[in-house]
Amino acid sequence: MAKAFASHGDLTEKKISFTEVGRDLWAFTAEGDPNTGVIIGDDSVMVVDAQATPRLAGKVIEKIRSVTDKPIKYVMLTHYHAVRVLGASAYQASEVIMSQKSRAMVAERGQEDWDSEFGRFPRLFQGHESIPGLTWPTLTFSDQMTLYLGRRRVDLMFLGRAHTAGDIVARVPDENVMFTGDIVEYHSACYCGDAHFEDWPATLEAIRTLQPSAIAPGRGDALIGDAKVNEALDNTADFVSSTYRPIARVAQGGGSLKQAWDACRAECDLKFSSYAIYEHCLPFNVARAYDEALGIDTPRIWTAERDRRMWEELQG
Repeated sequence: MAKAFASHGDLTEKKISFTEVGRDLWAFTAEGDPNTGVIIGDDSVMVVDAQATPRLAGKVIEKIRSVTDKPIKYVMLTHYHAVRVLGASAYQASEVIMSQKSRAMVAERGQEDWDSEFGRFPRLFQGHESIPGLTWPTLTFSDQMTLYLGRRRVDLMFLGRAHTAGDIVARVPDENVMFTGDIVEYHSACYCGDAHFEDWPATLEAIRTLQPSAIAPGRGDALIGDAKVNEALDNTADFVSSTYRPIARVAQGGGSLKQAWDACRAECDLKFSSYAIYEHCLPFNVARAYDEALGIDTPRIWTAERDRRMWEELQG
């Protein structure tokens, strides 16, 4: 029997956790669904990643209102993917922040990504009728931006390509906490369909160099303490390299995409098949790694049609 496409079979609502990772710093997590970060300053709140729809964003807002009544002034989006950005309107923030590269990717492929992700993961797009359109930033930056929520400093940084070409992180120095988006995952598969495999490990090491005391990752549990932080950094690096190495060998040796898929499964299934969204991610990861190994630096745009065609080719 053919496997259900992407996450069409994932219909179970996930248990939400709201974990304080530092003073007035929170991680909204849901058993492998996309996470959201919350930074509470003296006079306002910053949200890190917005969820896929205003309806899902409403669940984050409920949690925020359980701990503060300060206004949500900023929504910072770690990258351009639809499941991260299309709920932004619910927060009614005065500023929406992305890297310049992520804004360019919204312009280049934002609608295609929306259509693609909507087809892949229906549960995350319940209430999609309330999405007003593509999410556009009001503020962008290239390498670094510092904002102050009253006296609380928040550093936004581009540390290198990884999950996408435009990933940014937030660091709150007074508590030494970082919000990394999908650069770091914990017991969840990395989605690599728009990734830069060869750059990703160095970006992880740039995070490690900052020695965060806690990380709110893109998916999976909040990571508190040096041991958990380093475990997640090591595990993410292992996932990325274990995916890329066997695929690159096949691609550069003239093998087919299906042969690359088989080689990746042989390397990764035993270590990672229990991870959230592993089967969902695998075909997209194989396709992107195969392209990168052949010198295609800019990921090809995923469309709903390309998704289905590639899934059938690899799952057949």
